[in-house]
Amino acid sequence: MDTGSNWPTGWPTTARQIAVATDDAVSAARAGSREQLAEVLDDLVALPFEQVTIVHAGVVRALLEDLHPDGFSGDDIQAALTRVAGSAITWLPDLDVSALAAVLTGALGLTEMNDDAQRIGQLDYLRSAVLVMADLLGAADVAADPYIRAAIGEIARAETIEMP
Repeated sequence: MDTGSNWPTGWPTTARQIAVATDDAVSAARAGSREQLAEVLDDLVALPFEQVTIVHAGVVRALLEDLHPDGFSGDDIQAALTRVAGSAITWLPDLDVSALAAVLTGALGLTEMNDDAQRIGQLDYLRSAVLVMADLLGAADVAADPYIRAAIGEIARAETIEMP
């Protein structure tokens, strides 16, 4: 894992750890490295699961919106699912395609992420989220950093707004 030096120093430690571990995991997934991905997933699993999944969902949503600026349909989601499963199955033969679908539907608020994660298992859920993010980043031909920053920034803003 890198030192996290490219992330804002004003962020809480957990936010920085999530950013570093997510970025490392996405890099491993984009490289198709099963061993490296397994190693960095251990770092993600050690972090607060709900916070990690909220960041990942924000990244997935933002990427889907950027890839489909005029709105996306069920066919677009199916195409993303097919694409990520097709590319990942070659180096992850034990891939659970239903976990990939759960990540996509959870990120869009169509299913409850915690319920899905409990059913699938946290490790498989996080691995699937990383694979989805890596695929969408590849499809958009963009770096993960700005999306991770934006997702964490949005969470920080939401937490500072006082509810009436």
